[in-house]
Amino acid sequence: MIRPGNRLTLLENGVQYFPALIAAMDAARHEIHLESYIYTADATGREVSAALMRAARRGVVTRVLLDGFGSRDLSAELVGELRGAGVELLFYRPERGFMRLRRHRLRRMHRKLAVVDARIGFVGGINIVDDQDGRNLAAPREDFAIEVSGPLVADIHGAARQLWKLVEWSRMGLRRGEDTWLKPDTRAVGEQHAELLTRDSLHRRRAIERAYLKAIGHAREEVLIANAYFLPGRRFRQALLEATRRGVRVILVMQGHTDHRLYHAASRALYRFFLENGMEVYEYHASELHAKAAVVDGHWATLGSSNIDPFSLLLAREANLATHDPTFARHLRERILHSRDRGAHRIHRQAWREIPWTLRFASWLAYGVVRGLMGLAGYAQAYDGGKRRARGEHGRRVM
Repeated sequence: MIRPGNRLTLLENGVQYFPALIAAMDAARHEIHLESYIYTADATGREVSAALMRAARRGVVTRVLLDGFGSRDLSAELVGELRGAGVELLFYRPERGFMRLRRHRLRRMHRKLAVVDARIGFVGGINIVDDQDGRNLAAPREDFAIEVSGPLVADIHGAARQLWKLVEWSRMGLRRGEDTWLKPDTRAVGEQHAELLTRDSLHRRRAIERAYLKAIGHAREEVLIANAYFLPGRRFRQALLEATRRGVRVILVMQGHTDHRLYHAASRALYRFFLENGMEVYEYHASELHAKAAVVDGHWATLGSSNIDPFSLLLAREANLATHDPTFARHLRERILHSRDRGAHRIHRQAWREIPWTLRFASWLAYGVVRGLMGLAGYAQAYDGGKRRARGEHGRRVM
């Protein structure tokens, strides 16, 4: 649901996100809730942990929900410190034996959000991990988050509360004690309209994808997408194709520097389709592109945790924020294009035609492997727009 009356602040990379998050935690008086796919014990993770522990020690109800796969390497020492300080810490679907192959293990909690005092919310794609992550990156990882005040915080708070209670119930077998969650303040504080888009495997299986498709379907001038893992299904590709046929400029900014070579190679298998149909393709090489963001016609924008790939659109719990505010959309567009101009190079149609056939074959082989894995899991038809419904409700990459 679109909520008016919000104030939205774009935060680029950890250099802006973590100070804002920590400042909000340090000002908390009643309640903090944090969700992350990956949480590390590096310098950044230690700073966030220190803020959580300070809050818990002064009596703030402090809850942290982490994914059991993405955060499986979080040190037992830090877990003990957090819990010892009074931080409530739960893991969504904790790993119980790496070699056990089960379909439901693919269903992860990929959201990155926080709510402080039911008054300030954060939604984005930034994990609790240092921007340069110890992987010899030449520059900070490129990513975004949004700080939110206003009526939309009630939706962020409600989504956090619902998932926490679900995980708590599944871990404990019952609800623990009295419900101490705050009642959100829904008063207007600004003039920006926005909505929270969440994806799960029950009632909101395609909410994020549908929002993208609707925006692309109404595009008249430009579709700008910056996405770390961009492997769209047939329905999404068709929407982009129809946009280009209407004369819409389609700009795709994707990873060039990645340690997930299979996925990167599979994504490159679609370059010919994009290029032959007039879309602009850029690969970001200055560092890792981790953003999941888009701007359409300079007035609709979205960013959050959801990639355009089978993992995000069919399997994971995701959270994006979408806004219909031209000021915010133009600002996000400016920052994406700035990153593109300083750190990406364009893939030209003729140059792509001339790359060695071995590289093209490797890309299609990787694409076939990904499609085959989807087929084995029973999701290939659903991803391409078929009617098969993914069953049940319920990978480590920095996703």
